[in-house]
Amino acid sequence: MSGAADDTILDATGLLCPLPVLKARRALRTVAPGGILCVLATDPGAAKDFEHFCATTGCRLVEWSEEAGGVFRFRLQKPG
Repeated sequence: MSGAADDTILDATGLLCPLPVLKARRALRTVAPGGILCVLATDPGAAKDFEHFCATTGCRLVEWSEEAGGVFRFRLQKPG
């Protein structure tokens, strides 16, 4: 899976819960309403964390996948 060229990218690889979600929350401040934040993470619990994050913030989890090397890619759409 590849993100769109205009996605904002957040590299949270190597960070453990709750840091990927906390950094995503901060990074979303710079994303335009309706824009996409693409988060790269290696924490195995990140999928469940981002599902919960989206349910509580109104963001939409557009898609997620596991890439090579145990890296997870999440595409979050900011409400708006």
